[in-house]
Amino acid sequence: MNFNSHTDVVVAVAVALVNTLTAGESRGRPYAPPSGEERTDAVSRAVAPGASRSYEVSAEQADELAGVAEALRTVFESVAAGDIDAAAHHTNRLLAETDARPHLDRHDGEPWHVHFHGRGGTLAGDWAASCATGLAVVLGSELYDRLGVCTAPHCDRVYVDTSRNGTRRFCSTPCQNRVKTAAFRARQA
Repeated sequence: MNFNSHTDVVVAVAVALVNTLTAGESRGRPYAPPSGEERTDAVSRAVAPGASRSYEVSAEQADELAGVAEALRTVFESVAAGDIDAAAHHTNRLLAETDARPHLDRHDGEPWHVHFHGRGGTLAGDWAASCATGLAVVLGSELYDRLGVCTAPHCDRVYVDTSRNGTRRFCSTPCQNRVKTAAFRARQA
């Protein structure tokens, strides 16, 4: 299941930013976002799937994207809670704050396609605008329920369900395996 190539990329970047830059739990353990140089490296990796070039991310840009990640998380949490109206309102707020503007672009031998830029043309502003627009495309389709938060105990990482049947419940195979192993052990007891 794909939305379209650009939406797939920016939604994947949104997932990576949320999972990298927001505190919570991951795979049964507390998760603290990286700081300092580790944070800038983590942000560079998070935006890499959507980048036509590598970015040297500054500490200020990483901090700005951490704020964006917190705002993006609210969209995933609202969808997971079944509150699509709240998800749409959060997304609309992000679109307004970023002043997302469409721009046709062609790079890396690809045909023309739409990118969304934020005001000022900053790295963080452009990614915030792109991620907000990608989530708006998903929320505005019948596939909005493909956004989710891991249902494994002690994990709150987000995901986008690209499976054919749309039944994904976990952020990763390790979380799925933890839940299945615990259920198996409970049945054996």
